[in-house]
Amino acid sequence: MTGWLGPAEWQAVALSLKVAFWATLLSLPLAIFVSHALARWEFPGKQFANGLVHLPLILPPVVTGYLLLLTFGATGLGGRFLDALGVSIAFQWTGAALASAIMGFPLMVRAIRLSIEAVDQKLEQAASTLGASRLRVFATITLPLALPGILTGTILGFAKAMGEFGATITFVSNIPGQTQTLPLAIYSFLQVPGGESAALGLVIVSIVIAMAALVLSEVFARRVAKRMEGT
Repeated sequence: MTGWLGPAEWQAVALSLKVAFWATLLSLPLAIFVSHALARWEFPGKQFANGLVHLPLILPPVVTGYLLLLTFGATGLGGRFLDALGVSIAFQWTGAALASAIMGFPLMVRAIRLSIEAVDQKLEQAASTLGASRLRVFATITLPLALPGILTGTILGFAKAMGEFGATITFVSNIPGQTQTLPLAIYSFLQVPGGESAALGLVIVSIVIAMAALVLSEVFARRVAKRMEGT
């Protein structure tokens, strides 16, 4: 497999891992907050908020990428604001991370929300009765019990970020060494004669990374479950 891949291909793999890591890391805290709000809170417009969170799942990825381009491009409101701060994310790897985070966010929220909903509310109520604040109840009761779902959501978000194509190519284009992630590199190799071997090598790398992520998530989930049973 190493013979099929050159420095440019490995650069695409490294960039994909970088994009997926930051997309997952930055979106996880917000995903936990939104999941808890949807699972435990009642507020006006809750169904609308739930639909908005899951909208990237049903919209064509190209539409999401185009909306990001309109918002954070050079003429967009977000783009002008960031430009005033000396920051640009359109056609940058940071833009790929943003697009990947948005596309993976619904998967993270769904897994974490289901896990939080499975936590027995009587335990939370008992802690509140004993004088624990809402934040303390969340940190000491809800969060630890929902940890398997959080791990699952994290892996799903990471996997989605690794495989994101449509929104990424629309928002940040396909620039080798700058925004060309693993899926975009595979696409590029399939467009040129003789690129099949390099594309196949990248496909194998993507499968290995995906399988490794799934195995790790399963191992972590089992360890967490054993610890919870021990307590």
